[in-house]
This record gives sequence, structure tokens and C-alpha cells, in this order.
Amino acid sequence: MAAVRPSPFPASTVLGYPRIGPHRELKRALESYWSGHGAWEELEATGARLREETWRRLGALGLGAVPSNTFSYYDHVLDTAVLFDAVPERYRDRSPEDAYFAMARGADGLAPLRMTKWFDTNYHYIVPEIGIDTAFRLAGDKPLAEVREARTLGIDTRPVLLGPVTFLLLSQPAPGGPSGFAPLDRLPDLLPAYERLLEALAAEGVGWVQFDEPALVADRTEEELAAVRTAYRRLGALTSRPALLVASYFGDPGDALPALADTPVEAIGLDLVRGRIPENADLSGKTVVAGVVSGRDVWRTRPDRALSALLAVRERTARVVVSTSCSLLHVPYDVERETDLDPALRHRMAFAEQKVAEVVELAALLAASPALPLPLPVSPASRPGAEPPTPPPLSGGEPAPSSPVPASSVPASSEPASSVPASREGRSPYAVRAAAQAEHLRLPVLPVTTIGSFPQTSELREARAALGAGRLDEDGYESLVRAEIARVIALQERLGLDVLVHGEPERNDMVQYFAEHLDGFAVTRHGWVQSYGSRCTRPPILHGDVRRPEPITVRWARYAGSLTDRPVKGMLTGPVTIVAWSFVRDDLPLRDVVFQVADAVRDEVRDLEDAGVAIIQVDEPALRELLPPRRASQDAYLAWAVDAYRRATSGAGDRTQIHTHLCYSDADQIIAAVDALDADVTSVESARSHARLLREPVVGGFERGLGPGVYDIHSPRVPETAEIEESLRAALRVLPADRVWVNPDCGLKTRTYEEVEAALSNVVKAAHHLRGDHQCRPLTVE
Repeated sequence: MAAVRPSPFPASTVLGYPRIGPHRELKRALESYWSGHGAWEELEATGARLREETWRRLGALGLGAVPSNTFSYYDHVLDTAVLFDAVPERYRDRSPEDAYFAMARGADGLAPLRMTKWFDTNYHYIVPEIGIDTAFRLAGDKPLAEVREARTLGIDTRPVLLGPVTFLLLSQPAPGGPSGFAPLDRLPDLLPAYERLLEALAAEGVGWVQFDEPALVADRTEEELAAVRTAYRRLGALTSRPALLVASYFGDPGDALPALADTPVEAIGLDLVRGRIPENADLSGKTVVAGVVSGRDVWRTRPDRALSALLAVRERTARVVVSTSCSLLHVPYDVERETDLDPALRHRMAFAEQKVAEVVELAALLAASPALPLPLPVSPASRPGAEPPTPPPLSGGEPAPSSPVPASSVPASSEPASSVPASREGRSPYAVRAAAQAEHLRLPVLPVTTIGSFPQTSELREARAALGAGRLDEDGYESLVRAEIARVIALQERLGLDVLVHGEPERNDMVQYFAEHLDGFAVTRHGWVQSYGSRCTRPPILHGDVRRPEPITVRWARYAGSLTDRPVKGMLTGPVTIVAWSFVRDDLPLRDVVFQVADAVRDEVRDLEDAGVAIIQVDEPALRELLPPRRASQDAYLAWAVDAYRRATSGAGDRTQIHTHLCYSDADQIIAAVDALDADVTSVESARSHARLLREPVVGGFERGLGPGVYDIHSPRVPETAEIEESLRAALRVLPADRVWVNPDCGLKTRTYEEVEAALSNVVKAAHHLRGDHQCRPLTVE
């Protein structure tokens, strides 16, 4: 076998880059295409323009190695499934474009694939379905096409691929498969397709390929570690292939590192912001792509710590390349556009553009640095001995803190967490509360409600923009909000919902809205980050102590309640979620920051109750998101996260019904922690995940109200009444009727009123039909 002789890896690179566009160009092009107003060719042209702008900009910033195949029209995991023809049969009677978006969003009565969080980020990926008969083959040429596309611009790129082990570990078994089957069992059948791709890239003259294997930072079994060795020994044994860079990130690869180092791959990418290199790791002969610039936060890099880590790595390996800890997909484009931010705060921050510049500057510093006489710590987060004087940050600006490294903000494990100790703070026992609430609320069995938001119309978005630009005064804006609340209340009454919401027309986002009303936060104007598909959020900047100067939601909750005799929920975002979906200060432990936010939420709960709001929903969809990858750390995180929630809701009286909500987050893996929240009612995503949660044995012992979602709101399709009834029957098979609530998977803000009205009408019909012989009676508790 002839040895692969790679060209040296350039001194600097990044593992990926944002793809939605600096002005969210891809979002607008996607939504135009989905609505039928734009042609596929127009969407393709937008994609080509964004790719060109990214490649040219990375080159202009001086980056040594530019990645490609990081662009996606929806999701890179879905792209991988399509590339290797892992397309379920039910989608195959459509054109390639229609099949792609049907898997992502559903279409024409066809449900989409499951969607969940990408490790511990707020990015959502589409979960592939792999069966024993999935016929893998190289079915597309997207990575190759992007290489050629960049070369027409005079730019050589490094294709980025999702690695085969992570791809299979993130997949789920296709329905109807044999018991005990796991997608990783199909690794030997998948690898030939990867081999064909590598051979095609080599024939094109590609020098390096990047395989992303973030699943390696979680606890892995001996069989899974053996799969790593098998995959990369086999791919490395090809005589005609590019050189291989395998990148793990979001944590410490642990035992997977020696397994990977024992293969012929030429380079290994390591996250040295959230992980470190073990002392006994043998990296001799390998190029290490050292992720010392954080791809997960917005703080400038401390050059002294980053350079110390780089020098220490250089003492132990053949070559060091400076890089980001992970893809820059998780940060906004350019902080210099944020002219409304306090300059002192802005100068402490770095978005994607600034982080690329930091990588380039660190590479130059490393090249100019002499060899060290003794190894230094191999993590820029290490703090040995006394702190040195703070040097100026890279790329100018004020002195900056090091990249935040909260111990609990790490990627999620595929293993369920164990039980969680009960909080020491709380309300009366549930039996006492349930009796008081049943008497007060007088709800029927199978009560129907929604999660909170209703469609954000173009009129509302335009009014909010006009208010910010000074073209609309506060009175005019609030008049529009009141009219929208009245519309939402009237619609729910007409459809027959039992517990109403005000629709949240005054809120731009479930986290940003609260950040705008709490001390300690700043918000951006252009800091968009992709969440899924065309959906983007602007994570707030949590930079100081959190306090609530005055009530935030009470005025609108009181107004909504005045419009109806039915209960209207007060809607709050929980402390873990507010922190998880913000860029967080690094000078306090994450637990302490969450508890500051919990105190602010507790004040809001008390004020809502004093205003006569009988049901208060405190959402925690990010509870599962922050779960550490290693089981040894999971119980500690879940204990304080549960305590934070119970602290936030501890001020509510017995008659006040506390709801919570979790969506698209594999809540089945932390069901004991969900139970420990002690919410009176918990609504969870279930329709999109095909009722996975209901298969968990512990659900049958869930003592409080539970609402497994019956309507997937991330799809434009309207579920039929019979489909909803079957979802409810599945819940009723494992839960008593007086514990089951009826609700969608998530809030409705991304849908249209036409879709929502039709879907909720079917939801109400299904609930009423299944009440059947049940007398409409209050919820009870034994």
C-alpha cells in the first residue's frame, strides 16, 4: 500500500462558519421558496452567493485553510443522510428538492423526520432513520461540487464531512426494525460510501478532508471505541485519498483520543476551550488542530492562555494548527455592526469575523515563538499559580476575559441520566395543591391548551421594527398589541380551548424579551444565530448581575384575563433556558448565574399571582440541553438545575397551577429530573418524536399532569383529527385520563393563522371526542 503524503496543513483554519447570511439572506430565500413565491433557481443563486462571500472573506482575513461543505439549505446532518442515500422509502416518490424539505418540514400529509438538539447547543438537527435494509451508496456530489465551485473563484478548500461514527450514533432505528438493532451496527455497510467519496475527492486533487466526530466527547462504550478504530483504520488504509483531519469538539474526547490516535489519520482536531489533552496521550507524528478560540461564546480570546496552550501542544506533536474550538455556526457574524452596544462591552466581544482574525493572529504569534524549555498547561482555561498581567486582546479592543468554560455547558450524552434528588425548596405537596387547583379551576378531563405563542404576523414584525426606528410611537404600538391579544383570545374561545394564552404578540423571542427587561443583559441588533432551517435567534449578552427592576409580563396578562372568563396562562421563560440561550459572563459559576435569574423569575411569578393569574407556565426547554456529556457529572448538574426551577416557582400558592414545557430536547433521557421539577403540569414535544417519551416506563408513574404534544408545529402540515386521537390514545394507554393534557409540541409563532386555526380545530375535536363517556369534571388526585 502506498503511503499518503499530504501537503502540510496550513497554520490556521476554522472548523466551520455561519451559513444563514450576515443579513439572513438564506432565511428569506428559503421562506420565499417554501411559500411558492421564489423558484428553486433563485434559492440556489442565494446559496452560491453566500458561499462565495464566505470563502472570499475567510481568504481576505488571511485564514490559511478555508473549509467548504459547511453550507446547508436546512441541516448538515440531513445533508449527510441524503449524500449517502439514507432516505426513508416514504419520501422517495418526490423530486430531490421536495424530498429534502419533506424530511425536514413534512409536506402533503407526510410527517417529517424527528428533530432534536445538536449536543448542548440551541441548533436543531434532523435525525436520520437507519434500518437494517438501508442501502447506503454515494448518491450525491455536494462536497465535490463545492470544491469545484470554490476553485472557479481561485480558492482551494477543505471539505467538511460529518464522520461516520457520529452520523450513526445520532441516527435512530427505522420503525419496525428488529429488537436490539442500533444504527452503528451498519458501520461496515456505510464505510464503502465514504470510501467512494474520498476517492472522488482525491481524484479532484483535494489535499485534506475534515471529518467531524463530536460524539466522541461523550461516554463511549468499548464497542463504540472499536467502531472509531475500525472506521478510521479502514478509511486511512485507502491508497487514493486526501489526508484526514478528524475533529472532536464540545468537550474532552477522553478514551476516544488514544483510539483515534491509533489510526492512520494525519490530523486530529481538539477543543482546548472545553477540553484538554491527557498527559498520557501519544500524539507523536500527528498534526493537532488546536481549538483555542471558542466557537461557542462571544468573548475575545486571552492570547496569553491561548498561546501557552499552543506552545505546550507543540512540544508533544509533529505540527500544531491554530483553529476554533468548533464551528463558528454558533456565533453571529460581525460584532462591529453592533453600534448600539456600549463600546466598553462591544470591545470585549468577538463574533465570527473577529474570531477568524484571532485565529490568524495566534498562528503568527505561534510561528514567532521559540520552543519552550518545559511543557505548559494544554488548555487555555487552565489557571496555574498566580495570574499573569492581563495582556491586550487579539484584534484590538479592551482587555477581555478568557473564554467562558462553565462545567455544565457541555454536549449531551446519549445515555439517560439517573435519578435526581428532590429540591429542598418547594411548595406544598402535590396532593394538597391539586385539590386546591381542582376546586379553583374546575377544568374538564383532557383540557386543551397551547404552549404560549401564536403566529407572529408580518404586521406585528413591521410594527416592532417601526417602533425601534422611531416611525411608530409607543401608544400606536401598544394599540396593535392589544388588538392582537383580543384576536387571539376570541379565536381560542371560538375554537373551544379550555386554558387560553394571550399569544405573546409583544415578544420578539422567549429569551430576548426577558433580557430586554432585566438588568445585567444587553441585546444585539444584528447578532443572529441559526437555530434550525430558516429560524434564527439573537442570543442576549448576559454580562452582569441579573435583577428585575419591575414587573415584565403582568400588564399584558391582566389585560388578556379581562377579555374572557376562562383561565389565561401567564407565560414565563425558566432560568436555565434564559441562561442557556444567552452568551454568558465567565466570571461566575454557571450555577450562580442561573440562580440570579431564578430569583428574578420568582419575583415575576409572585406578581402574576397577585394580579389574579391562576395558571403560570415557566418553560424550561433547555433543561436537557446543558446536560454534561459524562455521566459522572450529570447528577450534580441536574440537581442544581432542578433546584433553580423550584426556586423560581417557590413563591406560588397552592391554588396557582404551575406549568412547564420542554420541546425538541430528548426529555425522555431526563424524565426523573422533569418529574423533580414538581410542576403541576408538564407539556412536552411528542408528535415530532413519535411519542418516544410515552415508551419510558417511568412516565406511567408520573403523578402530575402531563401533556404529550399532539401537533408538530415545526411542520406546515395540519394533522387530521384521527391522527391526533391516536396520539391521545397512546397517552391514555400509559396515563390516567385525569392526568393527560392536550397541547401542541411547542409554541405557534412560526406558523400561519390559517394553519393554526385548522390544526387547533382538529385538536379540540379529538379531545372532545375522546372525553366520550367521561363527565367533564375537575382534575383529581388520589
